[in-house]
Amino acid sequence: MTVLIAGAGPTGLTLAIDLARRGLAVRIVDKATEFFNGSRGDGLQPRTLEVFDDLGVVDEVIRQGIDMPTLHIHLDGIEVDQRRMREPVDPTPDIPYPNGRMLAQSRTEEILRAKLASYGVQVELDTAIVGFTQDASGVLAELSTGETVEATYLVGADGGGSFVRKQLGIAFEGTTDDSIKVLIGDVAADGLDHDKGYWFAGRENPMQGIVLTPLSGGDQFQLASPIVDEDREPTLEVLQDLMDTYAGPGFAKLRDLTWVTVWRPNVRLAERFRVGRVFIAGDAAHVHPPTGGQGLNTGVQDAYNLGWKLADGREEILATYETERRTNAARVLGISEDLMQKHLDGDESALERGENTRQLDISYRDPADPRPLTSGDRAPDAHLTDANGNHLRLFDLLRGPHETLLRFNPSTPATHPHTVDLTHPATASGASYVSPTAFAAYHASDGDEILIRPDGYLA
Repeated sequence: MTVLIAGAGPTGLTLAIDLARRGLAVRIVDKATEFFNGSRGDGLQPRTLEVFDDLGVVDEVIRQGIDMPTLHIHLDGIEVDQRRMREPVDPTPDIPYPNGRMLAQSRTEEILRAKLASYGVQVELDTAIVGFTQDASGVLAELSTGETVEATYLVGADGGGSFVRKQLGIAFEGTTDDSIKVLIGDVAADGLDHDKGYWFAGRENPMQGIVLTPLSGGDQFQLASPIVDEDREPTLEVLQDLMDTYAGPGFAKLRDLTWVTVWRPNVRLAERFRVGRVFIAGDAAHVHPPTGGQGLNTGVQDAYNLGWKLADGREEILATYETERRTNAARVLGISEDLMQKHLDGDESALERGENTRQLDISYRDPADPRPLTSGDRAPDAHLTDANGNHLRLFDLLRGPHETLLRFNPSTPATHPHTVDLTHPATASGASYVSPTAFAAYHASDGDEILIRPDGYLA
């Protein structure tokens, strides 16, 4: 099997890693001539950290990232309040990463590329897919280099303007609002404390202002501001004028602008996520407003859902990708749109983030199923103790490309190749793990068996 991936952002890289660790042949190409260098999607949600744990990169992501900062709110140049989008909480046995992490997208991509390289796979830059055909046996893709590639599957993770999606003729349903434009850039700011986030506005309109959040690994901030004069190019001078307008002249001196873009509300969802042997994922399938920090994270979840299904190859498994992920993308788009509308309405709660933005509640369950934990739900973590008294986590045993059968206080020998037997302290044996928290987290009784999919959801 060979999988060809178009697009080497977080979605494409996550998928490539998941396939490469299974020993599958994978090529990942990108039309860009150099790797992206900017913050863009800098908010990593707890469920994404769980995925990165399974892929073996979470320690480096946490080391390089920072906690979500406290926003120091200034109105007319005077600090009037401090707020967090979400108060940090302590890990629990079932949720090891309850808080998000801030890391510039380019640094997340760099970590993922290094992991992919450890499997012998490199991103092929300056290489675009310029055409493809498919039949029942595979895909034939033409590259901009002149090469023709035969692949079992093609995955378009090539962004909102996806060539793959357009070539498939898939409608990209949604809206673009050109009346709203926001300038977003990475810039250093002399006079500001880099350990803090800032919101600057006027008292008459406190919800229209400029926000700066610190970026790890240097002295830069990600700056975001509505554009007042649409005819001006997004230069350092323009950013300084915006800073002076909202914070007051001389409050901070901006320098070292390294990346800048103009964002417009562009909310879209592909009509389909698959045609035959060709799939789309990430921004190629759904485009989000930045409110809520959902876009990058949803793309990572697409890739994590798709990888094991491509490896499996059965039609009944492949068919669930679109069913599961398109439904979830529509739900997440609704969350992002609601937060965006709150910003536009001047609602102060627009700065708050609820449970639904952490993506730990992603589920593929049957809505009619009343059970507290059932097929399609996220598999919780749990604390375990082995026969030698060593402490570990259930996620340590789930880690890897395999499915896992959990057996709760079993009375028969194991036959599944990846079995974890969980017992009570009084019934522990040499091959089992003691874990009262697992029985509670899985609502399990003695004799129960629960199969965990390779992507960490109940089968």
